[in-house]
Amino acid sequence: MKAKEIYDAKRDTAYQEPYVDVQEWRERDLADGTKIPFLFVHGGFRNTGVKFSFCFPEKESYRGRFFQYLSPFPGPDEEMASLDREGENDKIAFAVSNGAYYVESNMGSTQMFGSRPDSTIVYKSSAAAAEYSRVKAAEIYGCDRPFGYVYGGSGGGYKAMACIENTNAWDGAVPFVIGSPVSLPNTITIHAQGQRVLRRVFGKIVDALDAGGSGDMYAGLDEDEAAMLKEITAMGFSPQIWFVEAGGKIDAGSLPVLIPGVKMADPGYFKDFWEVPGYLGADDKSSAVRDRLQFHGIVKSVHVPGNNIEKGMCADNIHSDDRNGVDDAWKKMLTDGHDAWIELEEVPTGKNLYLEGVNIHFETGDAAGKQLLLGSIEGKCLVIGMCYGMDDLPGVLSKVKPGDRVFLDNSDYIAIQSYYRHQVPEDTSFYAWDQFRDENGRPILPQRKNVMGYSMTGTGTVQDGNIQGKVIVIQALMDESTCPWCADWYRSKVIETKGSEENFRLYYMERCLHGDESLLENNMVTNYTGALRQALLDLSDWVEHGKEPLRTTGYQYRDGQIILAEDIIDRRGIQPKVTLFANGDRCARVKTGEVVNFTVKVEVPEGAGQVTAVEYDFEDKWVLPAENIYPVKGVFERISESNIQGAVSSTTYAFQKKGTYFASVRVKANRQGDLENPFTQVKNIARVRVVVE
Repeated sequence: MKAKEIYDAKRDTAYQEPYVDVQEWRERDLADGTKIPFLFVHGGFRNTGVKFSFCFPEKESYRGRFFQYLSPFPGPDEEMASLDREGENDKIAFAVSNGAYYVESNMGSTQMFGSRPDSTIVYKSSAAAAEYSRVKAAEIYGCDRPFGYVYGGSGGGYKAMACIENTNAWDGAVPFVIGSPVSLPNTITIHAQGQRVLRRVFGKIVDALDAGGSGDMYAGLDEDEAAMLKEITAMGFSPQIWFVEAGGKIDAGSLPVLIPGVKMADPGYFKDFWEVPGYLGADDKSSAVRDRLQFHGIVKSVHVPGNNIEKGMCADNIHSDDRNGVDDAWKKMLTDGHDAWIELEEVPTGKNLYLEGVNIHFETGDAAGKQLLLGSIEGKCLVIGMCYGMDDLPGVLSKVKPGDRVFLDNSDYIAIQSYYRHQVPEDTSFYAWDQFRDENGRPILPQRKNVMGYSMTGTGTVQDGNIQGKVIVIQALMDESTCPWCADWYRSKVIETKGSEENFRLYYMERCLHGDESLLENNMVTNYTGALRQALLDLSDWVEHGKEPLRTTGYQYRDGQIILAEDIIDRRGIQPKVTLFANGDRCARVKTGEVVNFTVKVEVPEGAGQVTAVEYDFEDKWVLPAENIYPVKGVFERISESNIQGAVSSTTYAFQKKGTYFASVRVKANRQGDLENPFTQVKNIARVRVVVE
């Protein structure tokens, strides 16, 4: 097999004409009031559409490195998106306070919508920005070649892997919450399918799996619900994550952005799903048929909010949209309907209507042929939701008149939810699809001609594990947007390609969602941002000083799920393990006013640092973001057992009203045992159930 050519941006004639249009000193404000000066440089490459920004620390603070962030969804002004970040989420302040300059680019995207002729421009333009940043660093510091580290999550994780596999521009990478080459659109559709079929039983599933629960997540589910829960769990979706839906939040994620691409690539699927045996929609007794909504209505009145409509991107203001995280970058591609609504003479009625993904098609009048997305039905009004690719929503609504006919239809949205069943990869290393294969490895359901995921990473390449530097992966175990096993698959690919995992580490993070925001915390989940920042520092120590990072997390893959080793010595990784008991058990039954004794034990993996905080909360807040969580600062004693650092803590509390409560504890650990460092606190939580009678 011919060896892959590794891209060298320094030799690419497309990137030989850089320019700088801004170079000035600015400051970052830290939470403690400290101000960090940095030199801001903005520019691009002529005749390419590629723009970049560099943030250089003062010369005495510089340590010969840079961190380069890749957003999931490039945009025309993405190189500016991190400037408005604050607190723990301030990527620039983290970099410059750790002796690194910060690099970001728009990855060659000159528009928010539409595909690029050559997707490889993502890693090529990113490499070009990295190499030119070294030129500027040499001018500013008089230094030798700076070490460079690229990182990104979700869609940015694909990009980070493409960069470290296909170029020589970086010395290491930290891809996080990554998918596999066949994740899109499949993982997103799996989630939506579960949201639909399990919508009556979220609370039962969560309660069974929560602290002190029965452990039987199938109890109380009907046949369709139990079968779907088993199927989705085997695909890799953590059943614990249904707490979000149990709390009342139904979010389609980036599915509205993905549907148009699937319809363009495979339009026949959306007809076959409802007609061809073997597809869920062709079974008259299926949940898909029961939930299908098709309704013709007549417009009575229209409310056009005018200038209140918020465009997906404002080209006139490069500071207008700083959404570049793994959970929100894709939202730039949507237009929010805000206060827009259409009143109908009659609306659909019935018990437990499924109103997600309902398209509003205009059948007659000046708006005929246009469509919008339904947000909700209020009385007899269709409230307009988030619409993909709609840059003139008021213009469409202004054409709608009383008497116009509309057609409400969720057929496509239901159909795409099952797409993963008909996308079984030929490559059996994608083991989550084994449930759809016979004993000979052949698919048991009708299949589409192409597995779309390979073409949906947005990088023009498919992960091959041929890493050109050192790599640390951070993966969340309660990820609602990608499956945790994808990181295990990538680890295997690296071993297969490189012959070992000598230059690779994988850290799984308990109780963490997909998003890379510090505010994604409540009493059910914490966030991985501290571990991500620590991984970047560990990567730089590994490359620059030969200091081996912590060993890969110990785990097993079982029936679609990643199961962590129970013993902390075997678990390893970067995250502390925490156990919480109420009166010595996971579930305590007490009388009103009776004192409950809470005890905590924290174990920190060898080399992962010291416990810095133990914090309690006796109220269960499921909202995100939660406010005032963990208000009780616990007293703890650090302990050491067999080279394992940890801590113990205890407290008491008396509940004054009858009911079922979930008390929780959040612990933090830091490599230097420093609670004041805002960027590298690695967290975990634990919960107990208290029944007050």
